[in-house]
Amino acid sequence: MAIIEAKKKFGQNFLKDTTVLNKIIQSMSKNKLKLVEIGPGLGDLTRLLLKVRPLRAYEVDRDLCVHLRDKFHIEIEDKKLDLIQGDVLESFDKGSLEEEPYEMVANLPYYVATKIILKALEDDLCKSMLVMIQKEVAQKFCATVKTKEFSSLSILSQSIADVELLFDVPPDSFEPAPKVTSSVLKIVKKREFIQGKDALFENIRDFNGFKKYLRISYSSPRKTWIKNISSIYDKTNAKTLLEKYDIAANARPHELSVTSHLNLYKEISK
Repeated sequence: MAIIEAKKKFGQNFLKDTTVLNKIIQSMSKNKLKLVEIGPGLGDLTRLLLKVRPLRAYEVDRDLCVHLRDKFHIEIEDKKLDLIQGDVLESFDKGSLEEEPYEMVANLPYYVATKIILKALEDDLCKSMLVMIQKEVAQKFCATVKTKEFSSLSILSQSIADVELLFDVPPDSFEPAPKVTSSVLKIVKKREFIQGKDALFENIRDFNGFKKYLRISYSSPRKTWIKNISSIYDKTNAKTLLEKYDIAANARPHELSVTSHLNLYKEISK
């Protein structure tokens, strides 16, 4: 079989460390949901996932798809592996990655990891994620209030899910080795995104409104929240809202909790 080299344009770093691969499998949620893998690469993680349950895998690289179809031809014939060639972001734009509730497990390319996670957060059918991404980005997703890493990514993800950084993965666990440390992040939805009696947002328009609110709230992170939000909202009314929720007038956006940002958005959106 021909040697397959990683392609920079796809941000490929193949995970080869068997200890790390096994830790990922051990960290999976104990459920019977369908499995979705994004970017199976050479198939090392795929091989272990298939021992857990059948899965659907999305791979953008045509050459890797040829390799994977050869490597897993029996599993594909037995319908244990559904391999789809294409850009997963385009699949998200068409709808969900599965026809029923699923768990996503993936070693995500750094350059597109955040976009994929945000798309999965918006997908009602995605119930949990176990993803490996750049450590610096993982810290933003699970950061706590009043820390410098606490950002709009933290608030978006934690408003919908419980987020936990499980463990770090050194560069030498990959081939080729990246220049940064990676981390495995576990994201478990704690409520329905739009549908259901405990829905956080009434519709996708409401959620997009929240994302716009966060962009403005963090437009100048070192400035106070009220200074940033005053670009779209009356400053006097904003000050009244801060008083209502017992928030200091000089509070910066990273000093407001997830609940505080949700409450302020809902008031402003009225």
